[in-house]
Amino acid sequence: MPDVDVAIVGARCAGASLAMLLARAGLKIVLIDRGTLPSDKPDSTHLVHPPAIRRLREWGLLTQLEESTRAPRILQYGLRDIGFDLMADLPPDSDIGFALAPRRWSLDGLLLQAAIDAGAELIHETSVAGLVTDSGRVSGVRLKARGRSEATIRSRLVVGADGTHSTVADLVGAQKYWEKPVRLRSVWTYWPDTGIRNVPTWRDQNGYVFAWPTNEGQTLLGTAWKATEFPPRERQQDAYFEVLTRLAPNLRDRIKGMTPQGRWMTGSVPNFFRQSYGPGWALVGDAGYSRDPATASGITDAIRAADFLADSILAWLGSGKSQESALREYQARRDRISRPFYEYTCDFASLTPYTEDVNEFLRIAVEHPVHSRSLTGLFAQTTDPVEFFSLDNVLQVLDGAPSVQHWRLRALAAASGKKSAGRRKRLGGMLLNSRLGELGQYLATVPAPVIEKDT
Repeated sequence: MPDVDVAIVGARCAGASLAMLLARAGLKIVLIDRGTLPSDKPDSTHLVHPPAIRRLREWGLLTQLEESTRAPRILQYGLRDIGFDLMADLPPDSDIGFALAPRRWSLDGLLLQAAIDAGAELIHETSVAGLVTDSGRVSGVRLKARGRSEATIRSRLVVGADGTHSTVADLVGAQKYWEKPVRLRSVWTYWPDTGIRNVPTWRDQNGYVFAWPTNEGQTLLGTAWKATEFPPRERQQDAYFEVLTRLAPNLRDRIKGMTPQGRWMTGSVPNFFRQSYGPGWALVGDAGYSRDPATASGITDAIRAADFLADSILAWLGSGKSQESALREYQARRDRISRPFYEYTCDFASLTPYTEDVNEFLRIAVEHPVHSRSLTGLFAQTTDPVEFFSLDNVLQVLDGAPSVQHWRLRALAAASGKKSAGRRKRLGGMLLNSRLGELGQYLATVPAPVIEKDT
């Protein structure tokens, strides 16, 4: 008999969320982490988009998170780029129309305590030395803690929630797919309250600036460069202020004379999906899917994937569905929801300038009260990129414009209504997808904007 139902390696937001959901359903769960928890996660930028906020509320944790962190509700996201300046309310997920950016010791600690309160066992300061296998199936983990002899825990399922460099993924040989090169490398730190209450960002072809409020009245403020143009260590702080001066001079002026409230941090994130299930094992969070932090989606993706995986595990253990079938459905569901945002993020993080016609289209959308909110939803994961850049929606945006200048947009609007469905699709591909770079290449492969809602 196994010692536990599920052994989860990694006890931060993905692993702790999964443990909590499974333990609340009555399963015997063990959480294993090599660190001492709860603790901060220096390489995190903390932003939690509405789809994850909704889940925290459903799990009964949102009020406690807000009360314990006093991180302000973030109601608007924005982007200033060459040609347009956006700041608009977030389109809601259900009735949740705000984000939060809590420090990780508070968010991860809350989720971890909820898992423990539900009955999960935590083993921290302990590393995975290997996996136990029986007849080709993973059936447990071998653990090694400093100063102790190796121990073994047998389980019906082992889940790797141990980050982009997942030990579990390496041990099972999980293959990557849809992989793209690293896009941006960032420098960031915390400043005393700058007065920022929302999420302004600034971008051009040479850099990116992002800022938002977090715990204790502090502002997280960062800059990013293309990975190939990242400044050497001795130049990073000077380069940080140079990018701020160029893209966000008013914000640069606000922090003159201030002292950072934490150490300077640098980081980059790979872009990939991994095969996330196999006989006796699964992956969740960054272990299974990683994307550039330009859209600050890591926490939201991790919490969503944990929710999806919990559903599949409970379907396997509670309804007689085979483990393989249940886990295959988990991966497919995660990929359907996450792939459009992944492609949007990778394209956004390339810092490739938009063409004149795309800039005009975005300016038209920015100036419209409904479409501008949809644009913020691309960042907040409440507007599906496939839906927003569909031919029908693009035509709706153009239809509301007082005037359309670029010939390509005028041709798109004029010709679309006179064509059959098949010719409309081909026309849209020629006049629209071809102008959207890497994102357009992906959109050209999507047969139709049939959107699966994140529920």
